[in-house]
Amino acid sequence: MTKPSSDIAFTPAVKALQAERGSRKAYSKLEDNGGFRTAVDEDLMAFLAKVDTAYLATANAEGQPYAQHRGGPEGFIRVIDERTIGFADYVGNRQYVTAGNLSENDKAFLFLMDYAHRRRVKVWGHARVVRDDA
Repeated sequence: MTKPSSDIAFTPAVKALQAERGSRKAYSKLEDNGGFRTAVDEDLMAFLAKVDTAYLATANAEGQPYAQHRGGPEGFIRVIDERTIGFADYVGNRQYVTAGNLSENDKAFLFLMDYAHRRRVKVWGHARVVRDDA
């Protein structure tokens, strides 16, 4: 049996706590439908067209997490295809922690907020730095 995509967040430890605290039944319905969406759809495209800020989380080879703000003009995160999004990485403080982490561990997480409408989107995936790409 294929694991639902929501297992990326709902690990066995998380599911045990959900069961203990009474929310497991509600989240199991999500799993019964396959879990989280795994492709870019029209709703996500519309959301990304308005985003001007994001938080990108990575972890180094040891698993130590690091989160950093990314931003640009509205729509700076672009849809490449149904499974790929991209954005220009503007020069910041030149610490290169995110780029260094991605060189060791390609797992990444984007947290996108629409504060005005009280919406959020969470994107788990794999990331890479592409240099010299217009």
